[in-house]
Amino acid sequence: MRKLMKFMACMLVPLFLFPSFGLAEAQGTIPGPSNHAQSAALIDVTSGRILYSKDGDKELRIASLTKIMTAIVAIEHGKLDDKVKVTSSAFAKEGSSIYLKLGEEMTLENMLYGLMLRSGNDAASAIAEHVGGSEEGFVLLMNKKAEQIGLTHSHFMNPHGLDTDGHYSTANDLARLTAYALKNPVFKRIVATENKSAPNPNESWDYSWQNKNKMLRLYEGADGVKTGYTKKAFRCLVSSATRNGQQLAAVTLNDGDDWNDHARMLDFGFENFPLVEIAKKEQPVQNTDVVTGRGFTYPLAKSEKASLTKKLILLENRVHESSDAKLTDPSFGLAGRIDMQLEGKLVGSIPVYRKGSYIPPEPKSEDPALGGISEISSWASAWRAVLSHLLSP
Repeated sequence: MRKLMKFMACMLVPLFLFPSFGLAEAQGTIPGPSNHAQSAALIDVTSGRILYSKDGDKELRIASLTKIMTAIVAIEHGKLDDKVKVTSSAFAKEGSSIYLKLGEEMTLENMLYGLMLRSGNDAASAIAEHVGGSEEGFVLLMNKKAEQIGLTHSHFMNPHGLDTDGHYSTANDLARLTAYALKNPVFKRIVATENKSAPNPNESWDYSWQNKNKMLRLYEGADGVKTGYTKKAFRCLVSSATRNGQQLAAVTLNDGDDWNDHARMLDFGFENFPLVEIAKKEQPVQNTDVVTGRGFTYPLAKSEKASLTKKLILLENRVHESSDAKLTDPSFGLAGRIDMQLEGKLVGSIPVYRKGSYIPPEPKSEDPALGGISEISSWASAWRAVLSHLLSP
């Protein structure tokens, strides 16, 4: 039983904790695209693999890219149909604004559109006070989320990104944050929206917001994410795009030619690191009586394909290590796992099952239940049911 539990523990980490796949960065594999940024990063959203990084761990001011964190924390902790009231501390906030009136109420969902499309600092403060009880309380949630998803070079001091000492992140951390956030269907829908109207309780006309992210109109397949600018951070941008079922996200900090640079970075990723199907769900493993429990894809350069190795690790002596007869139940036929390694680094792991046994459904990134820590979803619930059955007295 001890070996079984040890196996379960090591298996749950690569399957559920983001970023689980993508431990092998592609830096240096292929010469990266030219850009004018002080710091830059490119990530494959599905796998979490960073495909390109330029001074990616350099801690810098990030301006309104902060609002990516603000939005995902608000989505995960708030209710979209809640009415958010504009307080005196949120009203007439300096910098970019959606011009909310003092005492005005707007749904959290519409407030999020104003936050992400028009970069409303007034909306950021109002959201923070509503969801966190105070701006300070919300900032605690932001930093807790950063810790949960492994952002080791980020610290937040406010929800809007106005220049404050001690408020910083990096291109690599923002890439990982964006990949995490884009797995949430609400966030994904909002940042891909080009134009949005919202009721205005104080006027006869509705609010009408056009997304400041010009990449949505300039780049084929663009579907997010956020612009940013302050006098100290300079121009900052996170963009995303999807082609042939692959979504990439690019980050630049302090880049005076960001629109063109992002197009080159995204082109670089799509052309050089397409998603490669490594395994299909319920695919028989040669010379065994097991099948794969899920599919697996990974972004690989052509020159890397030969360096990807697969190692089958089977549970041994499972029946002899426990007197629990349920461990022999063929409907719960977990047999082991396949580890995927690229040049000796683990990039993914998938479970394998005895043929004919129950296989939990694959996780779905569009699952509205996504939130909390990483990609725990309906698949995790099914998996917990398997563990409960296997380990119950």
